[in-house]
Amino acid sequence: MAYSSPRFPAALNWISAGAITLLMTLPAAAQPTPGRGGPIAAGIILLKEAQVPYSVTLPGRAVAYEEVDIRPRVDGTIRDIIYEAGRKVEKGDVLFRIEGDTFEVDVAAAEAEVARAKAAVTAAEATLSRYERLQGTGVTIEDVETARVAVLQNKAELSSSRAALKIAQLNLQRTEIQSPITGIAEVPNVSVGAVVTANQSDALTTVTRLDPIYIDVEESSKRLAEVRAMIEGGTLERGEDLDLSLTLENGAQYDQKGTLESPGTRVSTTTGTFEFRIRFDNPERRLLPGQFLRVKIELGTTRAVLVPQGATARAADGTLTAFVAVDDIAEQRELTEHGSYKNAWIVTDGISAGEALIVDGLTSMRDGASLKTVPVNISDTGVVTEQAADDSDEG
Repeated sequence: MAYSSPRFPAALNWISAGAITLLMTLPAAAQPTPGRGGPIAAGIILLKEAQVPYSVTLPGRAVAYEEVDIRPRVDGTIRDIIYEAGRKVEKGDVLFRIEGDTFEVDVAAAEAEVARAKAAVTAAEATLSRYERLQGTGVTIEDVETARVAVLQNKAELSSSRAALKIAQLNLQRTEIQSPITGIAEVPNVSVGAVVTANQSDALTTVTRLDPIYIDVEESSKRLAEVRAMIEGGTLERGEDLDLSLTLENGAQYDQKGTLESPGTRVSTTTGTFEFRIRFDNPERRLLPGQFLRVKIELGTTRAVLVPQGATARAADGTLTAFVAVDDIAEQRELTEHGSYKNAWIVTDGISAGEALIVDGLTSMRDGASLKTVPVNISDTGVVTEQAADDSDEG
């Protein structure tokens, strides 16, 4: 007859609890670690070489095409502010008007002086003519010469008075302060009734031409040397024209293409960079002076391997690395890139066409790790998806 002890279940509970306690006291190395030492699942793509556009993206700063500080050229009191701040003004438009009463008086006085000088010249010429006719009949040669000198003196005074009239007229004209360029006029820095002086240090306002607009860009002399070496070595085929595009501060693409306006001619001794200027049309005034933007410069085409940027890492020293699968073992590579194309680095050294680039499972990836590779696809935006059976069969 079989016997069942009522204490047997309790004994089982005690054994189970003891086993758990024993396991908890074992060293970590002695405890079973699920997956420890097993292969890492890694999504891979086979790299291909292609003829791709070679471009560089550089930071730039927007600079006004033209910008003028408006200052008075005569002393006086502001009588009128003609323009509307923030609106477009044309070249020659009157912006400010200075009280012109005293300048009108100066013009009238100068005109009177010119009339007096003209009359004096006429009288002197008449005297000279009479003396020349009467010479030898009571009029001496000395009298004739004196009359001739008087004519010259009066003509000189006439020229001087005419110059004074011109100055007075110019000063009267300058009471109307005009814009020397077409552009946008800023808020005035003075109000009606303000007393101003000629060529004062403080501007009355500023007029800025925004269309077109310049983007000033800096590039390292090292990159310039690399590009030249690629062209001379035949690895970079130059295009007929530079393709210059612009990315706005919010990441949107600007809808106008740029034109190289002024190439750099010297390298900064402090930064090791050279500066060049690009012109963009700006009809809607979306670009404003002082904005920091990114300029993409397409220099030509080159044969290279495209490595998705999401599959790479960049160290603090700038070194670019990626992992490749070699016989199911992860191998970390240092890459040499020359710009980017469609979210991929244009790599010319460190990796070759036909190698298996690891694009998924990178979180726990390490050099020398054992791998279980799975062919995948990766889009231009970096999205990784499983490779369809038809795709894998084609490979």
